[in-house]
Amino acid sequence: MIRHASALKKARQAAKRRLRNKAYLSKMKTAIKSVKNEKDKTKALERLKKTIKLIDQIAAKGIIHKNKAANQKSALTKYVNKLQ
Repeated sequence: MIRHASALKKARQAAKRRLRNKAYLSKMKTAIKSVKNEKDKTKALERLKKTIKLIDQIAAKGIIHKNKAANQKSALTKYVNKLQ
């Protein structure tokens, strides 16, 4: 059991961060799905732009690794470019 005040505080901070990170990841996954579900190329390009911005923000916060962000952006861009 945690006894020191500093350890209690660290546990509270970790719980807050975990919830915040989970929310960001959920938001990112939803944005990715919205791009993949779009069949119209022009609408998909608009959503892609917003999704790439969101992925960059999440990577900048350190929630996901920058290479993972790059891989996701690349895959989404390839997908949208294949649409007609």
